[in-house]
Amino acid sequence: MTSSDELYMRRALELAKLGSGYTSPNPMVGCVVVHEGRIIGEGWHKAYGGPHAEVNAIAAVEDRSLLPKCRVYVTLEPCSHFGKTPPCADLLVSSGVKDVIICNTDPNPLVAGRGIKKLFDTGAQVKVGILEEEGFEVNKRFFTFHSQKRPYLFLKWAETADGFIAAANYRQLQISGKLAQRLAHKWRSEEQAIMVGSRTALHDNPRLNTRLWGGKSPLRIVIDKQLLLPGHLYLFDKSQATVVYNYKKQEEQENLYYVQLKEEELMLPQIMQDLYKRNILSVLVEGGTFLLESLLQANLWDEAIVFKSTAKTLAAGVKAPAMAFGSLQAIQTLGADQLLHYRNGPIGERLSGKG
Repeated sequence: MTSSDELYMRRALELAKLGSGYTSPNPMVGCVVVHEGRIIGEGWHKAYGGPHAEVNAIAAVEDRSLLPKCRVYVTLEPCSHFGKTPPCADLLVSSGVKDVIICNTDPNPLVAGRGIKKLFDTGAQVKVGILEEEGFEVNKRFFTFHSQKRPYLFLKWAETADGFIAAANYRQLQISGKLAQRLAHKWRSEEQAIMVGSRTALHDNPRLNTRLWGGKSPLRIVIDKQLLLPGHLYLFDKSQATVVYNYKKQEEQENLYYVQLKEEELMLPQIMQDLYKRNILSVLVEGGTFLLESLLQANLWDEAIVFKSTAKTLAAGVKAPAMAFGSLQAIQTLGADQLLHYRNGPIGERLSGKG
């Protein structure tokens, strides 16, 4: 590995991140084509169902006759199967590419080394593992989905300076400021789904959309065990796809899906299993305290994002979840709020199933 290999792979990873919020359930992938120390083509996977990064990068090369003399950097092992698009490994082979640098192997069983083997079998030189940890971070949702058979889980809440998440009797209270609200809506646009419990649905009546940001709205998920939530809530307005996990019925309506779970089995593992079957790679959990603490206690979480007000206090009310586990990664100031970012262990441990 050379410093130039890291330089070009870092550029490929930067390109990959441009697909954030648009590629799921596919991974984010970037690709750079280099000829004699100069980038002559680059691309990224822009949207699910669209051309992959390698396709876009090769298409950007003006003189295709140079490709056999090029080194191609790609952040994830080129696919070897027909999905929404033809195999990218075949494209590299047919383009005459003989030198490929790969950040991460693909954990998807449909690929899992087959793309690399296809390149090797045609005589290409292949190196794997350049900036591997950075690649894991970019595609943490994708790797977690395939290694742990569940979505990547972000826990998010706002709490007062004295540690309360809501007023007495769960009365709705705006804790965080406008900057924090806009940032939260940006996060919603980047994740496939957003989940709340029945108390949050009832007392806050959230829309769970991205009205404060320009991105797409996520799949809404609500846990309503006995189906006691009233039908007038925004969650049931069918404006965006919504899944209701419950013990009472299995039913599909327009944009509204009731999924019946087994009362004799633990609920959270059943929900994770169903979301896995639905190809949901990531979920932003926005409360309330009972759901958040249940996930924390079950060790079903990957990151926690907490907006802590420095100005608002309650003295009494509903206590915020206690972060007994996980490590504090960063503290950022947003107006009158502090943004605290926690992780549930190192990325490598979580991907291996140890976290």
